Amino acid sequence: MWYVLAGTRGGENRARILAAIDERPQNPNQLAEALDLDYTTVRHHLDVLADNGMVERAGEGYGAVYLPSDRVRDHWDIVEQIAGEGGGDSGEI
Repeated sequence: MWYVLAGTRGGENRARILAAIDERPQNPNQLAEALDLDYTTVRHHLDVLADNGMVERAGEGYGAVYLPSDRVRDHWDIVEQIAGEGGGDSGEI
């Protein structure tokens, strides 16, 4: 989990996405608008998060929303720590 959020480029945006869907499950379009990111960028980050078991998808098609997985919720302190550090795109772990 640490590597996905702090050890790779885009970690800061992934932490922002997790924080946003923790407040309220959202679809990629809603996230793009709320976080002022390109839709394809949000989709990419959601795919990375999903591939690493960090988000779950609820529903099908365009209306499907994402929410943090139980694994992420169990370690939310790590997400907050990384988000508070500005993401960690420097490559340091």
